[in-house]
Amino acid sequence: MTLLITVFAAVISTVIWYNRENDDMKLGPLLFMYWGASIMWFVDAIFEYAELGAEYFAPALEDIINDTFLGLSVVALGLVIWVVRLLILDPKGKIGRILIRDRKTV
Repeated sequence: MTLLITVFAAVISTVIWYNRENDDMKLGPLLFMYWGASIMWFVDAIFEYAELGAEYFAPALEDIINDTFLGLSVVALGLVIWVVRLLILDPKGKIGRILIRDRKTV
């Protein structure tokens, strides 16, 4: 389930990145995080299948729920890292203008 969730996040963010006119939102690092996580869980799935065999395709409900929460947590953490990076880089200069305006009023 983690693989499926991160692949969906990677594909959706790639489509959004590809259809943008400019790169104001700096989506590149977000794409790399999601595609990297997808590759990581794909390799994990290969090794788990090699270990479990056919049992790999019949997981317990508890395992599915845990994997779903893990996948959603990874997507959320990737978004948080991306937003913090975006705020630090401030590509449109909005935060800088707010900080400068606040200094002038003091």
